[in-house]
Amino acid sequence: MDTTRQKKIGRLIQKDMSEMFQREVKELSLGSLVSVTVVRVTPDLGIARVYLSIFPSERKDEVYNNIKQHASQIRFTLGQRAGKQLRVIPELEFYIDDSLDYIDNIDRLLKE
Repeated sequence: MDTTRQKKIGRLIQKDMSEMFQREVKELSLGSLVSVTVVRVTPDLGIARVYLSIFPSERKDEVYNNIKQHASQIRFTLGQRAGKQLRVIPELEFYIDDSLDYIDNIDRLLKE
């Protein structure tokens, strides 16, 4: 169970990362739409697990690998944005959130 502090930091990182993917690190998304669906922070606040939804899903592996390669650059940019609110910027771990693909698959199966 996440503490209140973990939830607050997760929401702060999610908000800042969403804005970053729209404006500042837009070139890392390779022309795809990247949205941050959820951010979970470990209890020691040292690691933030960032779940990304990538559209179109045909290029998600390419975009995901590009984002993972530039994780330190993204963390630096996050530090510039949230540095006044966080003492230590957590390490970022990126994961693909495929819940939208799962929902589409369920809808497709139900229509058959």
